[in-house]
Amino acid sequence: MKKALCTVLLMFVFFSAKAAKIDTLQVFSASMNKNIKTCVITPEGYKKSSKNFPVVYLLHGYSGNYATWVKSFKEVGQQVDEYGFIVIGVDGNYSSWYFDSPIDPAFKYETYIIDELVPFIDKKYKTITSREGRAISGLSMGGHGALYLSFRHQDVFGAAGSMSGGVDFRPFPENWDIKKRLGSITEYPENWEKNTVVNMLELVKDNKLKLIIDCGVGDFFIGVNRDLHAKMLALKIDHDYIERPGEHNIKYWENSLKFQLLFFDHFFKEK
Repeated sequence: MKKALCTVLLMFVFFSAKAAKIDTLQVFSASMNKNIKTCVITPEGYKKSSKNFPVVYLLHGYSGNYATWVKSFKEVGQQVDEYGFIVIGVDGNYSSWYFDSPIDPAFKYETYIIDELVPFIDKKYKTITSREGRAISGLSMGGHGALYLSFRHQDVFGAAGSMSGGVDFRPFPENWDIKKRLGSITEYPENWEKNTVVNMLELVKDNKLKLIIDCGVGDFFIGVNRDLHAKMLALKIDHDYIERPGEHNIKYWENSLKFQLLFFDHFFKEK
């Protein structure tokens, strides 16, 4: 098996007057036999510090990539400096939905993130290597991915969030290449039922995870987010749930990220 490959490809300009540093790495995925780009943002003072840092993994939406967080979120560098944790911009292909596809062996993004990327980051960077030092969130497709991965891997992540997440994709059987990953909903209904987050709440009834879910009232995913929230309330699953005016766009997500990072900062400080 090949070892994880790391190549520093480039460094983006520093944010503002702060010193948050961004590296773009290539991480080798043995499960998919390819290199995958990853963005790593470290806070000011990271190099000189002797301490280990908490890490937030961020998952992009459909058609995005690892660089979404540095190209589209103008305040993320300042936020990393303010909170003093590492942020990882994960690449989930344009439409992986962050699970291992049951019909396409070329898409094993759950295995990649959990078994390859997280251990690689822990080996290369000064991280807190426990669930108390890791959080995961994402937008749209990435919101579903963050909840999916955290629900299934509570030994890896202690907190998770979703921003405008497609938390139940069954109402959208023709959208966003989901059927390329699961098969058509009519031919493979079991794939759709067991891989959508709204059907996985039994995994988090123990309330080990700290959860924050956020969606704009003008978003086409508001209905499925409200349904998820109602089911979580019925099952007495602890979570923060936010609705605000807004749609499925970068303006809304820039504001959402502020709430999510603050939530994760509180989680890390509590631990």
